[in-house]
Amino acid sequence: MIATGIANIYYREPGVTLAAQHTLAEQSDDRFLLGLGVSHQPLVEGLRGLTYGKPVSTMRAYLQKMKASPYSAPRIAEAPKTVIAALGPNMLKLAASEVDGAHPYFTSPVHTKMARETMGPEAWLCVEQKVIMETDAAQARAAARRAASTYQGLPNYRNNWLRMGLSESDFNESGSDEFIDATFAWGDVDAIRERIDEHMQAGASHVCVQPIRADGKIQQPDWDALEALST
Repeated sequence: MIATGIANIYYREPGVTLAAQHTLAEQSDDRFLLGLGVSHQPLVEGLRGLTYGKPVSTMRAYLQKMKASPYSAPRIAEAPKTVIAALGPNMLKLAASEVDGAHPYFTSPVHTKMARETMGPEAWLCVEQKVIMETDAAQARAAARRAASTYQGLPNYRNNWLRMGLSESDFNESGSDEFIDATFAWGDVDAIRERIDEHMQAGASHVCVQPIRADGKIQQPDWDALEALST
């Protein structure tokens, strides 16, 4: 499977996205999964100078424009699959009703359970889980805090962490151990697999593993962790 993760809809015209989706699905023998998201107001307005709309209505309108866009090139037998980055109940419901499912990011098994209950049994629930192959608690949490710092000021994630039962004090500044342990899986292979199993038992269709390096090189994936988890 080839997937985009979360492609920001503010940077992509709906018709162009549709064309790219169909082209990539055809070229990959129907192994392409399109993941779309509304991003965050500070990034859309502050970085790009665009106007950030209400997330659910903006995503709904974008999906409708995609469906209405013409595409005259050869098509694969079945329509290409789409998921949307969804955290709150209304976006999760949109994911269940308008596309193939949801791709929640930076969450926990607690959120996965809520998402499955909200979406019903049929929709795909492809959750992301950050993992750190490090058994030393101090080193693992330090690596997690470095990775989390990019996201801690973004309102959509902060609102969702509150929804998960955390408090503002948990993810302000460096982030509490409770916040880190809820959103990151760290330890040996068995400990990380246990967290993945928690997501599956909570209703996930698939767990997307993001391997964070413990040595501080957060821009590079931990290939050793991926290899260890694949066996």
